[in-house]
Amino acid sequence: MLTDIIIPTYKPDEKLLAIIKKLREQTVRPNRIILVNTEQKYLDNLLRGRRYDTWGRYFEVINISAREFDHGGSRNAGAVGSTADLLLYMTMDAMPADDSMIENLMRAFDDPDVAAAYARQLPYDNASPGERFSRQFNYPSEPCVKSKKDKERLGIKTYFCSNACAMYRREVFEELGRFPKDMIFNEDMVFAHRIIESGRSIAYVPEAAVYHSHNYTNMQQFHRNFDLAVSQAMHPEVFSGVSSESEGMSYVWSAFSFFRKSGHILYCIPFALTCAFRLAGYRLGKRYSRLPRRLILKCTASPNYFYRHWS
Repeated sequence: MLTDIIIPTYKPDEKLLAIIKKLREQTVRPNRIILVNTEQKYLDNLLRGRRYDTWGRYFEVINISAREFDHGGSRNAGAVGSTADLLLYMTMDAMPADDSMIENLMRAFDDPDVAAAYARQLPYDNASPGERFSRQFNYPSEPCVKSKKDKERLGIKTYFCSNACAMYRREVFEELGRFPKDMIFNEDMVFAHRIIESGRSIAYVPEAAVYHSHNYTNMQQFHRNFDLAVSQAMHPEVFSGVSSESEGMSYVWSAFSFFRKSGHILYCIPFALTCAFRLAGYRLGKRYSRLPRRLILKCTASPNYFYRHWS
């Protein structure tokens, strides 16, 4: 089976070139690597002084403006014209943990009911205790396959599928209408909902792993959770019947237990403050339609999304 890899990029640095090199060294080589790049000048600056004709054989580039970018439509643009069996979506900061990541993800599709498979995410060496816990909580060592019958047991996590590293069966991707366009966030979970409701399955494959973590500030967490909640408010068909806040409480209490057992008990204090910022952003985002525009622009991490909607 052939796999095309699609990576949205913005202000890429040397890590992106290291990731592309790692992808080309996989036991199963990608058919194509497509970069959906926001603002051409940043990629040009990265490649300046290098042999562009050499790198040009390694990947293809679709350049868009910052005003055009959205989490769903921009990723769809990378799939236009693909004839590969599988589409692997990644982010520009997700580094394959070994040379068999693609091969291990592909194995999930031996099951004809599986329409998507996502990889385990491991923390980078510089990750904070909070980020280390987050990766352990959301990406355990045990594999699973999720389907409609798991909704009562798993709730919102039934639709969890992270495009930091997620592979899709292209025929199903096209059949279900690709990612929803004009998404501020959460395009992967909204599409995962379509997969589950169509009677198909989503596989979590911990044998396939990438390094992916962020040490966000409290304000960055606020902005991200605001946008997360906006996406949920815009898609009640996915999120109205399941509670994210109950999942959030389970996350918090599990984190406190993790910090205690790992010898980071004092980290509970800054972590609790971070959670307060996240919750504030989330609750404001849920009510974004009632907020004045000036306040929305202070809360969001994606002002171009709202400017596009208001224009």
